[in-house]
Amino acid sequence: MATEVTVPVLGESIVEATVGEWLKQPGDPVKQDEPIVSLETDKVAVEVPSPVAGVMGAHAVQVGDNVAVGALLATVEAGGGAAAPSPAPAPAPAAAPAPTPAPAEAAPAALSPSVRRAVLETGVDPATVTGTGKDGRLTKDDVLAAAASPAPAPAATAPVPTPSVAASTGRKEERVRMTRLRQTVAKRLKDAQNTAAMLTTFNDVDMSAVIEARTKYKDLFEKKHGVRLGFMGFFVKAACMALKDVPSVNAQIDGEEIVYHDYADISVAVSAPQGLVVPVIRDADQLSVAGIEKTIGDFGKRAKDGTLKMEEMKGGTFTISNGGVFGSLMSTPIINPPQSAVLGLHRIEDRPVVRDGQVVVRPMMYLALSYDHRLIDGREAVTFLVALKNAIEDPTRILIDL
Repeated sequence: MATEVTVPVLGESIVEATVGEWLKQPGDPVKQDEPIVSLETDKVAVEVPSPVAGVMGAHAVQVGDNVAVGALLATVEAGGGAAAPSPAPAPAPAAAPAPTPAPAEAAPAALSPSVRRAVLETGVDPATVTGTGKDGRLTKDDVLAAAASPAPAPAATAPVPTPSVAASTGRKEERVRMTRLRQTVAKRLKDAQNTAAMLTTFNDVDMSAVIEARTKYKDLFEKKHGVRLGFMGFFVKAACMALKDVPSVNAQIDGEEIVYHDYADISVAVSAPQGLVVPVIRDADQLSVAGIEKTIGDFGKRAKDGTLKMEEMKGGTFTISNGGVFGSLMSTPIINPPQSAVLGLHRIEDRPVVRDGQVVVRPMMYLALSYDHRLIDGREAVTFLVALKNAIEDPTRILIDL
């Protein structure tokens, strides 16, 4: 008996999705509640589980197809899942030749478009990389990490360079359909540029005090709270304090009205296999540094696993984006509508600065605040950045709310 698998309810106001990746192929054994297909919505990827155990039936739709809520995705033949493991060891003689070609063919097919693009750009052999994604699947970060690390096996790769050099002489192109998430990001960012009177103001901050505090307490912090002490906890708390001092940075325009928020829901950009996603730390102003770090750590883990929920991406009154983890020195981040401002953090590097009439070397970071000039004046933007700078350079201010 075949059981139909349909597109589940995806969340408020979301009526369709795009088929991103089939995780099970026809004939594969399937366990109950095991993900069989990944759907891409405007905000996040959603994995659809099998309602029964059995054998994967025919796919009703292909990768890249748009599907509405309730539409048929595939069928699962019930009853075959339990029997699938036992026949596997029985055909021992036939199994000997089969395993060799199977992984080579299955690996490329299981790669998502972003991973395939990364493989093509870096030249990394996906068969040599251990996947860290859900169920051991290869992610874009895995490929980039493998490309960044030196290859330690010259003997094994000796015969490969000759054909790869010859292949690289040809000019190649690949057309990959934009994911629904990337299409939505592109549209929203362009709308932000078209709608908001965007301006960016810069400042820099001496990270000496925060680095000293982090070095001194990181081991005790991790032992007590079970999470690493990073810099984002300090910046989120400092931003919440600055938002109270300058409420317009935490506000938004709604038609001909300005909506002020007496709470701070901070959107933080985290890396996921399909790109950056921006979950929201609710009531961040009420959380401790430890609570913020725990929330961010949980977001990062679930973004990598693809298990973030869509409701966790909605809302937000202010955004913090840390391009410094990728080595960015300076940038002009784009507002995340309907918010009115976004804070960009950048890499920390030693630079000469003047302290008490002496030139000294300090770990410095550039800060960038992009904001909607329709609502936020330059004076308010600078005031916000100075308040943030003061709190980071003297973390005691965070403790005593100054």
